[in-house]
Amino acid sequence: MEMPKMPQVRAPIQMPKMRLRRTIKTKKEENKMAKVLISMKIFPTGTEVDLNQLKQTIEKNLPKDASVYGFGEEPIAFGLKALIAHILVPEEKSGSLEEVENNLRGTEGVSQIEIYMVRRA
Repeated sequence: MEMPKMPQVRAPIQMPKMRLRRTIKTKKEENKMAKVLISMKIFPTGTEVDLNQLKQTIEKNLPKDASVYGFGEEPIAFGLKALIAHILVPEEKSGSLEEVENNLRGTEGVSQIEIYMVRRA
C-alpha cells in the first residue's frame, strides 16, 4: 500500500535582494576607538631636498602607533615646494600630536612645520 502524497502548504520564499538598514559590525570593530587625522604643512630646508626621500624619512620617524594617511605637495615660490602630510594617530592616547610634531621637527631636511587641521577620522 502506497502512502498518499501530502500537498505542500507553503511555497518557498524567494529573496532576490535583501536590504539592511545599518551596517553589520563584529564585536572587534565595535570596540575600536576613532583616530585623529593631523594635516600639517612641512617646509623643507631648501629646493635641493628630495621630497620623495623626505616622505620616506617622515614615515620612518613617526611613532609606532601613528601612520601616514597620505601626502601632497604645495608650491611655495621659486621652485620651493612644501609637503602636506596627513597623519593618523589613535584618539585614546594623549600627547600624540606633540610626539608626532617633535619627531618631525628633528627630521633632517625639515625646517618648519605648520599644523593645518586636527580632526576626528
